[in-house]
Amino acid sequence: MSARRASALREDSSSSSDEKQFLQRCPSTNEYFDIAFKVMLLGDSAVGKTCFLVQFKDGAFLAGNFIATVGIDFRNKVVTVDNLKVKLQIWDTAGQERFRSVTHAYYRDAQALLLLYDITSKSSFDNIRAWLTEIHEYAQKDVVIMLLGNKSDMVHERVIKQEEGQKLAREYGVPFMETSAKTGVNVELAFLAVAKELKQRVSQQPNEPKFQIHEYIESQKQKSGCCGFM
Repeated sequence: MSARRASALREDSSSSSDEKQFLQRCPSTNEYFDIAFKVMLLGDSAVGKTCFLVQFKDGAFLAGNFIATVGIDFRNKVVTVDNLKVKLQIWDTAGQERFRSVTHAYYRDAQALLLLYDITSKSSFDNIRAWLTEIHEYAQKDVVIMLLGNKSDMVHERVIKQEEGQKLAREYGVPFMETSAKTGVNVELAFLAVAKELKQRVSQQPNEPKFQIHEYIESQKQKSGCCGFM
């Protein structure tokens, strides 16, 4: 969608029926949307990517054991960003090495990548650099990348300090948060932050200041206080 059209569609989609004829409908959610983006979840197997997605999409946690993602799967969710309806098509990828050739094919279509590791698994954190190498090889040059340390609720099993995640994120110049697919901490914020970044890219006016995703994340954390975010 062009910046001009995105700008013209800033009105809330709950307004007049005449405006809705310009909107698209998402079949899986039966909701109207103005603009759509593809987001991929990446990371080793068992870091909680599927649970992370289900928590965002349905507000639920997949307790117990379940079958690992085979290849790639996706779900849609429409969110509101600055009165604009944004559809996020979220691709959940398999972390196993044997499926990498499948997921590589989807990299270039993604506008944002959420890269997860498990704070209770040193190997999943150590492999982040390899994932970032793949991203730089296969993804778009201007893709939005966010590093997420998942399972922050498992404080007693933690082996990766929050400071380690922050340091790695600073090294690569990407935003970072710790999240919990179980409790929902920072899950919605992660998706909304990348949605806002992507929306600003297509609708930003020449004299409008550039959106700063790092500052947005920190401001949202402060608004929520000590109990909502890490």
